Amino acid sequence: MAYKKIKPHLIPEEEREEKMRALWYEEYCKADIETFDGVKVRFYEDMFEHCFFESYNRKEKDKSILSLNRLEKMLWIKETLMDNDAILKKGWNNTDKVYYTDRRVAIVKENYVVVIRFTGYLKAKLVTAYEKNDIENILEGPDFEKTVEFFGEN
Repeated sequence: MAYKKIKPHLIPEEEREEKMRALWYEEYCKADIETFDGVKVRFYEDMFEHCFFESYNRKEKDKSILSLNRLEKMLWIKETLMDNDAILKKGWNNTDKVYYTDRRVAIVKENYVVVIRFTGYLKAKLVTAYEKNDIENILEGPDFEKTVEFFGEN
């Protein structure tokens, strides 16, 4: 995989958000994105804020700052989903302190994380994507296992 970075810092600040939202819409919301193992992943316009804004205050989770770091890796989301060499782990439910059976975490480039939630047979929705400095807690978790519910028999 190429894992090409885009250069949002070269876009004038007053145009940046609009242009990056347009790229998000074209590359993800309008496109048919399929994982390396045949799962169709859906993306929605309202996910832009969650994926590309960071919080000034992490405790308040205000998502008030458009993140150049996250924007430059926008195209990595689909590349991660299509990468059959990605490390696949089960998603963690922080509230209930259990692993989800319907979430898959894909890790590439040592610390880039993409999480999807299965919604049906070979169907999923993006949950989030981000770079995480310390991913030991994810790597120590159980490997993702395909279930009949989301992958069928085989």
